[in-house]
Amino acid sequence: MSRKYEGLIVLNSQGQEDGLNELVTSVAKEMEGNGAKMDEIQQLGRRKFAYNARQVDGGHYVNYIFEADPAAIDQIQTKLTLNNSIYLQHYQRLS
Repeated sequence: MSRKYEGLIVLNSQGQEDGLNELVTSVAKEMEGNGAKMDEIQQLGRRKFAYNARQVDGGHYVNYIFEADPAAIDQIQTKLTLNNSIYLQHYQRLS
């Protein structure tokens, strides 16, 4: 049974500002490869972090709204954890 989810992903875009759109679409394709069906991609822009963690001072926030099976969320998280361009990821089910 497919459900609607929202995934907030923070991209480590240091040195990649010109290829940012390509990075956003490549993350969406990785998610689709693991069973997600994209509805909307919202780029929220670059924001500074409150403190420097892992030598990164800020990131590019992207909100992915998609449909997927609950089991696919674990697969997506595992796959995106291996991507060095992704700093942080958080998923929640929409009502």
